[in-house]
Amino acid sequence: MSVTGRSAGVPAIQAHGLRKTYPKGVEALRGIGFEAERGAVFALLGPNGAGKSTTVKILTTLTRPDEGDAKVAGIDVIRDPAGVRRAIGVVSQRTAVDPEATGTENLRLHGRLQRVPRGELDGRVRELLERFGLGEAAGRIVKTYSGGMQRRLDLALGLVHRPQVLFLDEPTTGLDPEARAAIWHEVQRLTEEDGVTVLLTTHYLEEADRLARQVAIVDEGSIVAAGSPADLKRDLEGDAVRLELGADARTDVAAAAFARLNGLVRDPRFEGRMAHARVADGPRALPAILAAFEEARVPVTAATLAGPSLDDVYLRHTGKSLRITEGAPA
Repeated sequence: MSVTGRSAGVPAIQAHGLRKTYPKGVEALRGIGFEAERGAVFALLGPNGAGKSTTVKILTTLTRPDEGDAKVAGIDVIRDPAGVRRAIGVVSQRTAVDPEATGTENLRLHGRLQRVPRGELDGRVRELLERFGLGEAAGRIVKTYSGGMQRRLDLALGLVHRPQVLFLDEPTTGLDPEARAAIWHEVQRLTEEDGVTVLLTTHYLEEADRLARQVAIVDEGSIVAAGSPADLKRDLEGDAVRLELGADARTDVAAAAFARLNGLVRDPRFEGRMAHARVADGPRALPAILAAFEEARVPVTAATLAGPSLDDVYLRHTGKSLRITEGAPA
């Protein structure tokens, strides 16, 4: 997809110093800034309440920042919000489909709202229905669709007018693994085949790792780390050790056991019954750690060893595990 006009030659999204405070002094954003390159996925990764959705609301002109500025497709979101809206597509957390209409009717309505020329609309509707595997269900009422089918229709609605930039706000929350994989496939096609820029908000580590060329980790309204998934993980040398402690384990005794390992362990942290640490050589270090915990009479019910992950990056910069924060298996 070629990009011309006033948006050519600049990043697809530019945000600088965005701040937003809601009533009762709730600071949603504390100076967020980033640039997203064209034709790629840029992910804002963080737990619910981190500030991701507020950032999207500003970039899609649904709210104004208290401070800072931003451009989308080269267009200022404050000075020319109508221009931004013409250049973007939005797939929010809540579905935009009309459950009482058919798939075809939903797409035609959105096409008219987006001022798609009448001579192009029917062809565009057929193209999107086939692309998202909804051709056979095009004439069915949407409330009969599965959750994954409805989400694919949501994605099609956001693309009916051929936007330059597509915003996906937690697009796969609540979907089963098969439906989630189908959405991932379509997002990859959008960037690789169509050149669409995608800003993705997510709290799924695998989603950000698989889809995004660049990731910004958001915590309490600030970006605490940013870069490609590979670069972010490369900064963490060695392996990650995770121990699930017994119900009667004392973290102070466990911390003392870590300390007695003479520098073998780095960055020990505790979250509930989970103990985290980094080691230079996992296969050599893990037996020594387990022996030290056994000697200290700290019960360990499970132990895992893995290379660096985005959750380890998140843990390093925030002191919290995103998997635990979001209630996912650690």
